[in-house]
Amino acid sequence: MAGSRKANGEGTVFQRLDGRWQGAGYVYTSDGSRKRVYVYGDTRKEANDKLADKLSASNRGVVVAADPNLTVGDYLNHWLHTIAKPRIRTTTFATYEGLVRRFLIPGLGARRLGTLTVRDVRTYLDEVSNACQCCAQGIDAKRDPTNRHKQSRPRCCAIGNCCNKTVRPATVRYIRGVLSAALADGVREDILGRNVASAVRLSSPKSDFQPFTAKEASKYLMTAASNRYGALFELALRTGMRQGEILGLKWTDIDLRRGHLYIQRTLARTKGGPTFQPVKTYRSARRILVPTSCLTSLKRQQWRQGVDQREAGEHWQDTGLVFTNPHGGPLDPRVVFTNHRAICDMADIRYIRFHDLRHTCASLLLEQGVELVTIKELLGHAQISTTADIYSHVRVRLQRGAIEAMNAALTDHGDPDDHDDEDEPPLTAALR
Repeated sequence: MAGSRKANGEGTVFQRLDGRWQGAGYVYTSDGSRKRVYVYGDTRKEANDKLADKLSASNRGVVVAADPNLTVGDYLNHWLHTIAKPRIRTTTFATYEGLVRRFLIPGLGARRLGTLTVRDVRTYLDEVSNACQCCAQGIDAKRDPTNRHKQSRPRCCAIGNCCNKTVRPATVRYIRGVLSAALADGVREDILGRNVASAVRLSSPKSDFQPFTAKEASKYLMTAASNRYGALFELALRTGMRQGEILGLKWTDIDLRRGHLYIQRTLARTKGGPTFQPVKTYRSARRILVPTSCLTSLKRQQWRQGVDQREAGEHWQDTGLVFTNPHGGPLDPRVVFTNHRAICDMADIRYIRFHDLRHTCASLLLEQGVELVTIKELLGHAQISTTADIYSHVRVRLQRGAIEAMNAALTDHGDPDDHDDEDEPPLTAALR
């Protein structure tokens, strides 16, 4: 019948011997070649619609993987070491590698990259959110039942008493973020047609930090003053500096006379030992005005370090760092953790993470009416939206106080008739 044949490029649809309908057509692959694809349906219309969708996507520039057998696991390993590693910090790479090895490859690694769907990713992330990690990672089963230390013996899943230790929502978001970053690079390099991980929506995480109140912060600082590294903890709380930024601080970065310091590097503990790294973002390289009390603590730290140097003699390592071990070497983060916990115990206040001293600084500044943009610059955030999102709970509390203040201002506590004659219109700016 005239006009019934399809034009070139529209593909063909025919009925198979088993009664099902099959469509076939050519689409473009990531290497520029064309590949024949097949679709199936119970009716001619179903097969025809599926084929039309495939061809339409190809015409819009959506490509399919040139290697249909490439798995998610193989691609992630290639991406980690070839694309991601050269452009990210060592510590960031270690985090990415750990998440890929522990979560993404065991859960999605066997799937073919070209057939990965949004539903696959969402279903997997839901499983990760609800799975006990002692069971999923075999952590408890690896413990030695003959070990004389009770804490090193199996105590939950391996003995049928599941601890239900799930990962935090922030970790699930990080897993999704790593997968999304990898797939986005695949799209940019024409290995994939779309980034299915970016389409997965997760619930907004709740704030998982509890900063000190002003009273707790005051007690913490008073107790820290007698600690060997008191200046370190005072800097963290009063300026909001990150741990790596403080540990990487050198005396050449500080101007004690003018009262400011420059953050130019971080110190991180890696498999190869302590390593200097660039700051987290370009905004993290910043100048900070140092409070007077911190300047006093830093001068005391300088004196104490001089004593350490005389006692160490020829064993002293001249690293130029502000905070060092007794021999001048980089300070181990575990020492910071131990001393921070000891200060909390001695001050008789609740324990919070060391990083929450940074959150305490920002929260107290907000409560004192300091503008958000000023706090952003102090903390070294790249975007003000980051600062606003992290401290949204503080801003809600401030808004409540502002609304209550407004209610108090508008509340008439006396007889309205007593003030009618005295009321005058407020001064207003002239409209131009």
